[in-house]
Amino acid sequence: MKLRFLTIISIIAALCPPALWSVDGSTAYNFLNIPVSSHVYGLGGVNISVIDDELGMTEQNPALLGPEVEKQLSLNYMRYIGTADFAGARFGMAATDRSAWAVGVQYFGYGEIKSADETGAVNGTFSPKDMYVSATYSHDITDRLRGGITLKGIYSAYDSYSAFAIATDLGINYFDAESDLSLSAVVANLGGQVKRFNDKYDRLPVDIRLGITKGLGTTPFRLSVTAWNLTKWHLPYEDPGDGSSSTETETKDSFASNLFRHLVFAAEYAPSENFYIGIGYNYKTRTDMSTYSRSFLSGFSACAGLNVKQFRVGVALAQPHKGATTFMINLTTRLYEF
Repeated sequence: MKLRFLTIISIIAALCPPALWSVDGSTAYNFLNIPVSSHVYGLGGVNISVIDDELGMTEQNPALLGPEVEKQLSLNYMRYIGTADFAGARFGMAATDRSAWAVGVQYFGYGEIKSADETGAVNGTFSPKDMYVSATYSHDITDRLRGGITLKGIYSAYDSYSAFAIATDLGINYFDAESDLSLSAVVANLGGQVKRFNDKYDRLPVDIRLGITKGLGTTPFRLSVTAWNLTKWHLPYEDPGDGSSSTETETKDSFASNLFRHLVFAAEYAPSENFYIGIGYNYKTRTDMSTYSRSFLSGFSACAGLNVKQFRVGVALAQPHKGATTFMINLTTRLYEF
């Protein structure tokens, strides 16, 4: 029974990008780190400081929620490897002129997988899934400083195994509109399991993140740097060299390697509130894919957004390795505009 459970968990872990694996070795709740915003996904997959009134951004940092999202509905969909599909919906509105709230639901489906017992005999199929519901509240502490909190109820079902957990995200953001400077800090995924899969306790991927986004003077360009996985300095990876059988795998754990595996870089061009394009580079994604058939584009991602009448459409693309061209789309609207 335990062997079967471990096999299921291994399959789920293989479906998720290595860049999203928990730094403490747990693979039960990797999906909590998957962005639900195409804007974030195109900026490297992690960004807690970009100022945008798209509701999906608040899943990265609850302090990015504000009264400006008044009666906003946001839908997201992501096509990943094979038959894996991720989708969700969020709604937010102002509570007062200095606070706001939002609720959401997110679903992660991994397609149909063969089920086997301890002897390897196939006895059917199952459809593993993860999902969570979230509630977010934010408040303007000052004219430039905002704090927020998100509470998540998390449910996972893998064949006959299921688990439930509760997580909390705490965030703060400082934004100076005059200098176009945004600074953020987030403590993500605080919490634990209420119901376990079996007798083993799986930890949540708790993380501390820092981020900065800065506009370049009067130009329509802005740059972002996000530091994540700050609960652990050493993030070694295996370098297979040229991939030939005669080359020995080398463990990379230098100061420079660890430093850049903690950082995500992004750049955007946003000439108006109705249009943006952006690119991101996640060195951890690229190095995690070093033992796979990674492409030249591994670690890079791109996004674009456009406002069309009452709707805003955002798209993002990335190719972690040659067999995984991923696509994400967001559709956002304000219900009061109809």
